[in-house]
Amino acid sequence: MSKSEVNDQFYVGLDIGTTKICAMVGTFNPNGKLVILGAGISESKGVHRGVVANIDITSTAIAKAITMAADKAGVNIDEVNVGIAGQHIQSMHQSYKQLRNNKFDVISEAEIHAMREKMMFINVQPGHEIIDVVPQDYTIDEESGIQNPIGHAGTEIKGNYHIITGQFSAIENIAQCVKKADVKDENGNPLKLKINYLTLEPLASAEAVLSPEEKEAGVVLVDIGGGTTDIAIFHEHIIRHSAVLPFGGNSITNDITQGCNVLKSQAEALKRQFGNAWPDDTSDKEIITIPGIKGRDPKEISMQNLSLIIHARMAEIMEMVKFQIELSGLRDKLSAGIVVTGGGALLKNIRTLVEDVTGLSAKIGYPNEHLAPGTYEVKSPVFATCVGLMITEKIYRDLNYTSAIEIREERKNRPKPPNEETKIDSKPLGLKKEKIDERGDIIRRFLERIRRIIENDEEGNLN
Repeated sequence: MSKSEVNDQFYVGLDIGTTKICAMVGTFNPNGKLVILGAGISESKGVHRGVVANIDITSTAIAKAITMAADKAGVNIDEVNVGIAGQHIQSMHQSYKQLRNNKFDVISEAEIHAMREKMMFINVQPGHEIIDVVPQDYTIDEESGIQNPIGHAGTEIKGNYHIITGQFSAIENIAQCVKKADVKDENGNPLKLKINYLTLEPLASAEAVLSPEEKEAGVVLVDIGGGTTDIAIFHEHIIRHSAVLPFGGNSITNDITQGCNVLKSQAEALKRQFGNAWPDDTSDKEIITIPGIKGRDPKEISMQNLSLIIHARMAEIMEMVKFQIELSGLRDKLSAGIVVTGGGALLKNIRTLVEDVTGLSAKIGYPNEHLAPGTYEVKSPVFATCVGLMITEKIYRDLNYTSAIEIREERKNRPKPPNEETKIDSKPLGLKKEKIDERGDIIRRFLERIRRIIENDEEGNLN
């Protein structure tokens, strides 16, 4: 049977992770549930801490995952919604205000989209470019907190936006990997793979595992991947803060490798099969025996010692998450607590550890709610990002959003729009002005701590 072309009824997510590259194609049934038509997974060896390190290796892995998903779904895939993460990701809040030509004309969808697109052209730090502009809320004349201004009338409108930026080189490397991926149709003819949307991974994961009620009440999404831990904080349905930490499941694997003096493959197996984030739930009398290397005697490892190693690293990551929560200024407005997803969420007793370190309630996030019954078995937290990428693509299409990739091409030849009246506010919401200096000192100490940890990690990888 010949493959059909991917059209407006199909959605494709591509998660370029540190440990795996996952591609999925799906569609939505009449009840709004996502039906997974095909999925493909390949090993990721060209990505480090969420950033592409080897374009050729990564493009080959992308082609493998896309081909597997396309074959299972019976479609040709030439467009994808790609997730992006990495410690280079930054975010800030900014507002844009403009006077309206006719106060009697109601605000249109086109007017709102035009305001968002203008935000794509604001100045960002050298070497960075805008990945996405996420509307938060609007103020029309003196009325604030309006989430959907379409149909309102007024003299002046101001939009508040969550601006997400990343390093140009990291974004360009992803684009090159997708462009170079050797994807073919059923007749062996090459297909030109194209990025439709570039989505911050924690925002995609949030769409997969968070409910509207949680976003309204205030919630922290923590996606623990192989190379990074992604954070997104919501309150009153609005994204308020996002961050990417350069540590994840691979950091735990490296710690086990060094702490237990075993091979990296053995450390990964120990983590997956016996990993426990809460040492009090283990005993030093419980022993794991692993084969020796090339005829050497087997090695015995205490379950409690293994748990202590895992706990130490996970507690450190959760301390960083706690810092980001404090930085957001929303610590007391998170009634829904923390939702943990990603591969790290599969660690035994991870919920207990998160609650102990942060002082907030926690639960594990699964993408079950949005998946149609009888679909492919992708209900594990491991697949939250890829499922979320398909959901966000549908949201973008329904809202008629111009993608950041399209804007990116326009920026090469299009000057910055004139007469912009913008007000930049890079400090997180909820922080008082008199605390800015103190916040700066905290950030400097925090970044210095991360630098030392990264150096220690990299030294360990070389040994």
